[in-house]
Parts: sequence; structure tokens; C-alpha cells
Amino acid sequence: MNGKDELNRFLSGVERRAFKMARFATGNTDEALDLIQDAMFGFVRHYADRPEDEWKVLFYSILRSRITDWYRRTFVRKRVLSWPSRANDCEDEDDPIQDVPDTVTLNPLEDIQRHEEAMALERAIHTLPLRQQQAFLLRAWEEMDVKQTAFVMGCSEGSVKTHYSRAVHALRGLLEDIRS
Repeated sequence: MNGKDELNRFLSGVERRAFKMARFATGNTDEALDLIQDAMFGFVRHYADRPEDEWKVLFYSILRSRITDWYRRTFVRKRVLSWPSRANDCEDEDDPIQDVPDTVTLNPLEDIQRHEEAMALERAIHTLPLRQQQAFLLRAWEEMDVKQTAFVMGCSEGSVKTHYSRAVHALRGLLEDIRS
């Protein structure tokens, strides 16, 4: 496989999870898609020639930076210019990734239960503060270690542990009813 194929495979592999992370952070499908596209372009432009084992950490570092920049721009729009925020516009929007047909159908009742559990998890993650969201998604979904997550988030390893622990405890409390 040549370098271009490996890069395409990598970007295809992180696309869905990165989209979810950006959507959790922004609350808006269009904004999330823009952030993902910008992060991917930035990654390819600056880091495509780096070793493949570094790509994941570098990509998520760029994405976190783009999300932080988005928050700053949104803050300026809300506070300084008094423009309405688009952060809550996603309530009625469809998730384009969710429209992809499911080729592996489970028992319909199990499928419904899994869907309800996934939606509850998404709602719970959405309620977390941004840093807790990022720590949880990078550690639990992306399976990054503490050191990698600290690099991506631009903070100390102790901060990652604190944010992740708080996120897990908050999610356990929010999802307690589902497990019963």
C-alpha cells in the first residue's frame, strides 16, 4: 500500500468518531463537518509525511485546536457582537452518518434497545463540559493513553486524569437508570 492509500485509510477510519466528537462540542452538524474538514486538511498539509504511528495523536490535536477556536469565535459572537449562537440549532437536523444503511441487523428488540442506549449516552456526553468530553472521547473511544491525551488536549497528565475521572463519574450518574 502506498502512502496516499494509508493516509486515506487513516482519515476514513477516524472520520466518524471525529465527527461525533466535534458534534458533541458544537451541537451543530454543519459546524462539526466544517471542523472535521478543516482538521483533515490541516493534518494532510502539515503532518502527512510523519510516521503513521503518530497520525492519530496529531490529528486529534488539530481537531481539539479547531474546536477550541470554534468556541472562541462563538464566544465573541455571543458576548461581544450579540449574534445568536448556532450551538443549539441541531435539534431538528439529521445526522448524515446515521443515514448510512445498517448492513448488520440484530434482533429488532436488541436493535431498539442499543439505539436507545446510544442516544442516552450521546445526550449524557453532550451535557459534560468540553474538557471532560474531550478527555472521555479520546481515552474511551480513541483508546489513547494518558500521555497522548495530554498532548492532544494541551494539558498535564494529571489534568487528563481529573477530567476523565469526572466525566466517567458524571456519565455513570446520568446513565444509572439505563443499566437498571
